[in-house]
Amino acid sequence: MAHIETEIEGHILRIRINRPDKYNALSPEMYHAMGKALKQLNSDPQLRVAVLYAEGKHFTAGVELDKWAPIFGSGNAFPVAADEVDPMGLTGERHSKPLIIAVQGYCFTWGVEILLNTEIRVAARDTQFQMLEVQRGIYPCGGATLRLPVEVGWGNAQRVLLTGERWSAEDAYRWGMVQELVEPGEQLTRAMEIAHSVAKAAPLGVQGVLKATRFSARHPHDPDACVKQFMTDLQPVMASEDAAEGVNSFLERRQAEFKGR
Repeated sequence: MAHIETEIEGHILRIRINRPDKYNALSPEMYHAMGKALKQLNSDPQLRVAVLYAEGKHFTAGVELDKWAPIFGSGNAFPVAADEVDPMGLTGERHSKPLIIAVQGYCFTWGVEILLNTEIRVAARDTQFQMLEVQRGIYPCGGATLRLPVEVGWGNAQRVLLTGERWSAEDAYRWGMVQELVEPGEQLTRAMEIAHSVAKAAPLGVQGVLKATRFSARHPHDPDACVKQFMTDLQPVMASEDAAEGVNSFLERRQAEFKGR
């Protein structure tokens, strides 16, 4: 059993981590199952956004290190198959539609790293974050060294990466790593509310924003290339039925109904 379950609610894909008896410790099988869920998000034209969440008191206490150690020692990044999208966003195809995450309790190691590969983050006030790899004789290899300094600042990132110390939900919010803090038990409800707002927006526009911002993040010192990219990709969006619907809804003073085409 992979302990990863999916459910479709309208245009939203809910991805549930369901191994609370083991504090949602990540196995390789769970990783591949999440990769397949994200491939479904990319491939299904009816899906516009996904919400990732976990059952139980804690989002995750970390990985099953005994199973992952030989994989990490192979010298390869997190492995993904052809029918998967890398949940860490390090290898091959990435999720092309927004991913929202809701976390609570312990959010350790891979929990932090997968959070850093999402677009919008909601945390319960009891969330504790920790990258404890240096306390286990290794160091992070799921994207924290790549993304955490950008997200929270060099000094804040080095403080927690070099010591393995925990930081709080309040710290994460103050640093900009999470966008909303809620009372424990309310994190999924709030994440779903945000997901419904995303799903109501124009899908081609939303996906265009995600692609353009990622391109800009990869080319921070080449604004001309960034402008060229988003203007080029904007042309087919402007010719879409959704763009026409946006104009018509504006003129008719009504809520737009987008079809994703």
